[in-house]
Amino acid sequence: MKLKLYLVFLFGIIAISHSQNKFDTETVSLSERWNLIKPGDKKQLFKFEPYKPVYILFANYTNNINLQPTSENPNNTVPFPLDLNPVELKFQLSFKTKILQNVFGEKTGGDFWIGYTQSSRWQIYNAKQSRPFRETNYEPEMIFILPTKYKLFGLNGVYTGVALTHQSNGRANPLSRSWNRVIFHVGLEAQNWSVIFKPWIRISEDLAEDDNPNIENYIGRAELLVAYKHNRHQVSFRGRHSLNGGDNNRGSVQFDYAAQLYNNLKIYTQFFHGYGESLIDFNHKQTTIGIGLSLVNWM
Repeated sequence: MKLKLYLVFLFGIIAISHSQNKFDTETVSLSERWNLIKPGDKKQLFKFEPYKPVYILFANYTNNINLQPTSENPNNTVPFPLDLNPVELKFQLSFKTKILQNVFGEKTGGDFWIGYTQSSRWQIYNAKQSRPFRETNYEPEMIFILPTKYKLFGLNGVYTGVALTHQSNGRANPLSRSWNRVIFHVGLEAQNWSVIFKPWIRISEDLAEDDNPNIENYIGRAELLVAYKHNRHQVSFRGRHSLNGGDNNRGSVQFDYAAQLYNNLKIYTQFFHGYGESLIDFNHKQTTIGIGLSLVNWM
């Protein structure tokens, strides 16, 4: 039953978020992604739109599976090793919808969005442990986007924004992980290129209730995304960093490649190295590589 519910949810959200959108050999700009081309069009309200990539990796391999998740909070340290397989299935769903537009008038703009992203890591090949879901991260967001017009290093400034974001894995102690952030957005683009810079500030919690103290020293305090598309091929780089030196000089890099197979269906590969591949792995360093299919990418 659990498997059926997840599959129905997966394909249902993909169908909704993908409907009435262009995802073929055309490049979909940031301006189009955030409905900044026709800012006065009321038909853009309360419609599912693509947000982050939607994909499934049928085989995602890690060189260092996190058998015993730890935290600086002793209540969130697993007391014994888990029996996990280094190869698992991973999928991600993501969509957004605009709920309010042109809050500063049609000339200046300003839109409020609600976004949601969910990524799951499923031990589908671990028959010994009844194929459990190892980790699922849930990330609802409230986002404000303001259009901009300027040039920087040959790129066109598209928008600035700010988001209130909650991310958690919905687990009980000792596996519980969560944090809240205020994330600032800067989006730029040029022909076939998109660049998104997102620094953030963590909303502090009481130390006794903090599932993952100092998570920002591992996952980071800022993210840079660079995406490029040429004909049927898309590549992207995502880097995160703690913005600290010394022992807290940590972060991660991720490279994604998608090649169109048919219409919106693409073969998809993902490479990750560093900390924070998921919330349960926020302070765990590993290298992963996966292959599968995608329907929605950054461009």
